[in-house]
Amino acid sequence: MGDYKNPVPTVDVVIEIEGAGVVLIERSNPPFGWALPGGYVDYGESLEAAARREAREETSLEVELIGQFHTYSDPERDARQHNISTVFVARAVGNGNPKAGSDAKNAGVFSADALPENLAFDHARILDDYFRLRYGPIPWKPTLPDSSTQAGA
Repeated sequence: MGDYKNPVPTVDVVIEIEGAGVVLIERSNPPFGWALPGGYVDYGESLEAAARREAREETSLEVELIGQFHTYSDPERDARQHNISTVFVARAVGNGNPKAGSDAKNAGVFSADALPENLAFDHARILDDYFRLRYGPIPWKPTLPDSSTQAGA
């Protein structure tokens, strides 16, 4: 049998803070820069559960997923390896003040016109797509699987 290499599934989360912008974290590990909260999907974990876990670990925020935004699969999006990221849009539940956690050095809330210049991975593209589609002339409509399919997710 051949030696197969498959892309690795990851999630990223655009956390909306109403009236303020979106949450970004400053990475404490390479590649450095500001990024959407996110990370690897654990074996046996749903994408939705991974998105909520990564948001909580990196920002200390509990989130409600609004919908699945898009999947980014360019093999060059992460110089470390071929990662495929499914991006979710979420809103903070309760206290909307992010605090850096796990592998985040800082956390902050940024509006579309005040994003940091040093965005990691392909997150500049993701954020451009998000702001253009979320608030464009034909707004993006959230979609998530039926809640019955997310039992234990």
